[in-house]
Amino acid sequence: MDYDGPTADWPEYGGDSGGSRWSPLTQIDRANVKDLELAWVYHHGDISDGSDGTTRTAFNATPIVVDDRLFFCTGTNRVIALDPASGTELWTFDPANRVTKLKGPYPRSCRGVAYAVVEPEAPPGTRCARRIFTGTVDSELIAIDAESGKLCHDFGEQGRVALREGVGDAAPWEYYVTSPPIVVGEVVVVGALVADNERSDAPSGVVRAFDIESGRLRWAFDPVPPSKTRSRRRARAQRDYTQGTPNVWSILSADRERGLVFVPTGNPSPDYWAAGRDGLDYYGSSTIALDAKTGRVVWAFQTVHHDVWDYDVAAQPTLIDFPGPDGPIPAVIQATKMGHVFLLDRETGEPLFAVEERPVPQKGAPGEMLSPTQPFPTHIPPLHPQRLDPEDAWGFTPWDRARCKETLARYRSDGIFTPATLEGTIQYPGSAGGANWGGVSVDRDAGVFFVNQLRMPAVVTLIPRAEYEAMDRDAVVYPSELYPMEGAPYALRREPILSPLGAPCNPPPWGTLTAVDLASGAVLWESTLGTTRDVAPFPVWLPLGAPNLGGSVATAGGLVFIGATTDKFLRAFDSRTGSLVWSHRLPFTANATPLTYRLGRDAKQYVVVASGGHGWSEPGDALMAFALP
Repeated sequence: MDYDGPTADWPEYGGDSGGSRWSPLTQIDRANVKDLELAWVYHHGDISDGSDGTTRTAFNATPIVVDDRLFFCTGTNRVIALDPASGTELWTFDPANRVTKLKGPYPRSCRGVAYAVVEPEAPPGTRCARRIFTGTVDSELIAIDAESGKLCHDFGEQGRVALREGVGDAAPWEYYVTSPPIVVGEVVVVGALVADNERSDAPSGVVRAFDIESGRLRWAFDPVPPSKTRSRRRARAQRDYTQGTPNVWSILSADRERGLVFVPTGNPSPDYWAAGRDGLDYYGSSTIALDAKTGRVVWAFQTVHHDVWDYDVAAQPTLIDFPGPDGPIPAVIQATKMGHVFLLDRETGEPLFAVEERPVPQKGAPGEMLSPTQPFPTHIPPLHPQRLDPEDAWGFTPWDRARCKETLARYRSDGIFTPATLEGTIQYPGSAGGANWGGVSVDRDAGVFFVNQLRMPAVVTLIPRAEYEAMDRDAVVYPSELYPMEGAPYALRREPILSPLGAPCNPPPWGTLTAVDLASGAVLWESTLGTTRDVAPFPVWLPLGAPNLGGSVATAGGLVFIGATTDKFLRAFDSRTGSLVWSHRLPFTANATPLTYRLGRDAKQYVVVASGGHGWSEPGDALMAFALP
């Protein structure tokens, strides 16, 4: 065949600095995608299932493709460069992590790396003129020469910047980097994971920018209320940041033309108890635009007030040009775990359409403080059901449906934003979403975005401190979760609501992929995403949707590629209709966002995805590339 069509690389985690996950490539299209086949596979070997005493790994990185090389990181923070056409290894960098045995609940993962041109006029072969930046489980930011894979010794201390300075005392598993940094001008900006629900004085959620050449700290955003600006400046000067603040663990975006960095924030600590936060909710569960040169807050929009549901903003803020009546409006799409999607003016943070403050359920646990209202977008309807009642119970048989109905009737359920109680509360949407860190992909030509969501209810129960201390805590096993929330009067128990046969008690689909028209806000289609395969025995492999983490990529060929599900498939959907047009069985689940690239006029278009599992599935190590014959 003729390898024709446009060419494009994939230089950022989300395809571009605005995270659109969009490609102009057309070589693979609706008509020929059925012929897509495996072109190459690379196994990096960094796998642990935890049985050797190390924390299990998860390989959910989205590589970048730039300068005719493909770069990615593994769950053990090795950074690897491959030939994008063949998958041949060019170099590998091992950070020699000191931390390998993490106590915490999360698998070791690294979602991606960042690239920067430091010396544009440097002759070929100049050491570290082009750099790869990566964060590690050792809480370090590392700069690597993109050509050789060697450390850039002029960055920080011999190529490394320590990120634990000033964040507070923390065990290794409480604070480290999982998402890629982002480069804006002369700085590289990075946040970090902070373990949820452990204690009220958790490590600081500070976001910092470092000089891309020297590694010198340029600025730090300590996310405390403006009323504490003076103390924040003093803390920044002393590098002593406020503990318990909202962290930024997910993916950052940037508008380089306007010099803005967009950060999605989590919750102040702990996630399910707000009464003792002392104003630290101010920047919680928000999308914030920072000045890339100074770290100054340009604007902030809060998606949840006084969040006590772990509804942190997990999705990367996606930058688009919204089709306004008088021309394009620079805008931000912010998808959320609640199934709410906010459209914001990129320069001011003002909603493009009305956002209504609506009353929400009250009467939380004794001593709790709740917001009487929450913001609801009006242009795009909620993309996730907002309530789960006993009458909604589902089951494979009348027997397990009846058991689900009994379970749902046992707990408080007043709809979305019902607070946790001592008696138990149904949380729906659950704390994983809705939409999570997979975010959205955008078809720029059609003015449509695509978002995958999971639908899985949970019961959340607050446990009085004395009762928690007397519990046999080792008796609580996954998928039930027990969190101490030290510093609060309560601990937390959270568990999914499942039937005796192990299926969610809410009606399917349990995973969806949805297309939304930006201009009208209308849902164009909703497709079931995933099956019960790999979590249910044969022959109970049913197209009921599946829990999913990871994102999608949209192409000008009229396709949306996505893995994400608990079954081991990469899929392609027709972007106009939502019809499933291709799928490929994988060795492990693909809880990563795919990418696509075509690097020359005579080259193939490749679709690449990391097949490497997540915390809920078998760990793996396969980076897989697909192309036409």
